[in-house]
Amino acid sequence: MNIIVVGCGKVGFTLVEQLSMEGHDVTAIDERADRINKVKDEFDVMGIVGNGVSYQVQVDAGITDTDLLIAATNSDEQNLLCCLIAKKTGHCQTIARVRNPVYHKELEFFKNEFGLAMIINPEYATADEISRIFQFPSAIKIAPFANGNIEMLHFRITKDSPLNGEHITNIRTRFNKNILVAAVDRKGEMIIPNGDFSFEEDDTVSIIGKRQEAIDFFNKCGLITNRIHNAMIAGGGKISYYLAKNLLKAGISVTIIEMNRARCEQLTELLPKATIICGDATDETLLEQEGLNRTQGFAALTGVDEENILITLYARKNSNAKIITKINRINFSSVIDELHLDCVVNPRMIMADHIVRHARTFKKSLESDVENLYSLHGGKAEAIEFIIKEHSALTDILLKDLTMKNNILICSIYRNGQIIIPSGQDTIQIGDSVIVVVTGHRISDINEIIAK
Repeated sequence: MNIIVVGCGKVGFTLVEQLSMEGHDVTAIDERADRINKVKDEFDVMGIVGNGVSYQVQVDAGITDTDLLIAATNSDEQNLLCCLIAKKTGHCQTIARVRNPVYHKELEFFKNEFGLAMIINPEYATADEISRIFQFPSAIKIAPFANGNIEMLHFRITKDSPLNGEHITNIRTRFNKNILVAAVDRKGEMIIPNGDFSFEEDDTVSIIGKRQEAIDFFNKCGLITNRIHNAMIAGGGKISYYLAKNLLKAGISVTIIEMNRARCEQLTELLPKATIICGDATDETLLEQEGLNRTQGFAALTGVDEENILITLYARKNSNAKIITKINRINFSSVIDELHLDCVVNPRMIMADHIVRHARTFKKSLESDVENLYSLHGGKAEAIEFIIKEHSALTDILLKDLTMKNNILICSIYRNGQIIIPSGQDTIQIGDSVIVVVTGHRISDINEIIAK
């Protein structure tokens, strides 16, 4: 596809990187020449220095032949206007980044009136992901499929886990027959395991199944499945605001620690049911006074990565809370991995995942049936959901008789409200929702899983 990305700050740069890796023809627009030079040096993309709101700049960028324009500048208003001009000029699909909480209740109005394919708010999307994890604390990430009827949950094998050293072949008989191990990240290597595979300490495991089945599985493994009842949040930015709203709505008590007094006063008005503390979240004494040792959920969401890491390490040492750390920079991912921070969220990558998912589904919408896509373990693998709408080389054939490419696993089939953890005797039928995990390949059509 031909894609234009307007705005090449941190978010725009990540989008250009991810979309160019997908094989799209990307053109970047930014008013700063240094940013355009950087993306052109790093990736095989076109770059134009100019204001993305300008009709002429969009024409110069090829808007009339563009399939998708993404406006990701720091200005919500500029992003919306940019998309409106693109829609009127190029008749392409448009995506706008809109972050201001003031507009949150008006997003559906904007989407309809501006004809947007998507409005993405990375802060809200991040808060939503954290909320899901706090309601299932043993997981470090949760990805919903089949309209939420199936979930993929990621968790880490600890030294004392009953799964440590356990063979895959014993999992379904000993722990839960309706759970399938989809992938394992071991020391940076992504593995789609076979029956001979055995777990090791520090493996990050992805399982797939129904929520209740996952709860049963985690209970048998001795892991916590009950949602938290209270949470402490370090930092009072947009993510913290959205997260607190979600948690309070779910009946979870919230304490926010924020240094800026004016922001504290604002949060007190916006979140009257939350406890707002004006103070430094890196202050050990303050954390102890506010009940760090009693809190069940802790999120380090300040605007400084180093502070978040420091706070996380202290909280991990002095509490039994489920801890989530926000990291904006991804340049030192290997170093961060060595710190074993448990659950790390990156707003830029969450936004990029949403947009790449849309681009993949839009690209093949006329020829394939991609319904959903999630990047796993930092892009090392993908979980893709397909809706089967017509007969093909895959349908009505026993799975054991299909010759599939290496490093591909059919994880689940959702049919008529029932979840099927597939065996060799199962078949794929029209109307099924099929979830496939892939590593080492990029596929946009389920028929691409067949080896030729």
